[in-house]
Amino acid sequence: MSRYEKQPLDFAKLKTVGLEYRGGKVKTADFAYPYQKGAGISGWLDSLPRILAGDSFRAVLDAVAAARARRRAIVWGMGGHVIKCGLAPVLIDLMRRGYATVFAMNGSAAIHDFEIALAGHTSEYVETALPDGRFGAAEETGREMNSAISGGAAEGLGMGESLGRWLELIAPAKHAASSLLMQAYGNGTPVTVHVAIGTDTPHMHPALDAAALGSASHRDFRLLAAHVADLNDGGVYLNVGSAVVLPEVFLKAVSSVRNLGHPLADFTTANLDFFQHYRPRVNVVQRPHAGAGGAGYAITGHHELMIPLLAAALIEKEA
Repeated sequence: MSRYEKQPLDFAKLKTVGLEYRGGKVKTADFAYPYQKGAGISGWLDSLPRILAGDSFRAVLDAVAAARARRRAIVWGMGGHVIKCGLAPVLIDLMRRGYATVFAMNGSAAIHDFEIALAGHTSEYVETALPDGRFGAAEETGREMNSAISGGAAEGLGMGESLGRWLELIAPAKHAASSLLMQAYGNGTPVTVHVAIGTDTPHMHPALDAAALGSASHRDFRLLAAHVADLNDGGVYLNVGSAVVLPEVFLKAVSSVRNLGHPLADFTTANLDFFQHYRPRVNVVQRPHAGAGGAGYAITGHHELMIPLLAAALIEKEA
């Protein structure tokens, strides 16, 4: 006999309902079906389940394609890992096809792209270089990036434009096709760079002009805000691989645009990353749509897989 005072509930008279009456959120009509050999990217896309991330992926594709057709802004916010994964050629092709109207980079993305343009390689061995202080001390990176920023700021240019212009002067031609900064500058596609002072290796270099750095990055913030205003009624903002800086920058740009009286509603946002961090989830996927319509999506996966898949699917959707 149990020593507990309370006895278990008797479920004999519990009311039940039939499965047909109850219904369900998951239906066989929404299930995936096996991929058929030769069906291609379009066939693969159609074979995905119309559930959760399968539907989210399709929704992002449709939003980007619709934004291109309607000539609305398609803004790509990128962290450094996107460039380190070798995805610049894919992004450059999307830009030329009209699937990217602005690129917003954090400092890391700009550094990696700048080094690729200069030397054809990037991403140092931190554990090897850190013990004796060689980490972040690359001469050409610090000298040339800071020269570009100082010169550009003196002429009223933002950081992204300054870097692209400078690379056209100094970068070997053999690396040009792999540099998003260079190709975007040549195409006239705006690139904005958003830095937090002390987070990037060129900030350690003796050539740093802190006033120029702050001025150039602030100009880029204001330039990004001008393009964020163009998200209204059908634009798309994609945050790819930035966990902190760009989600914060984007949210402040959204608030600034609305504060100045520009309409900003009914647009799409998405966070694509291999972890769903707090700031992208709230600052990109959720908060911008509060009371403003539109939709936000979170798609989890490695950049080196998801971005080429997204690009291939977009290209296959073209008429």
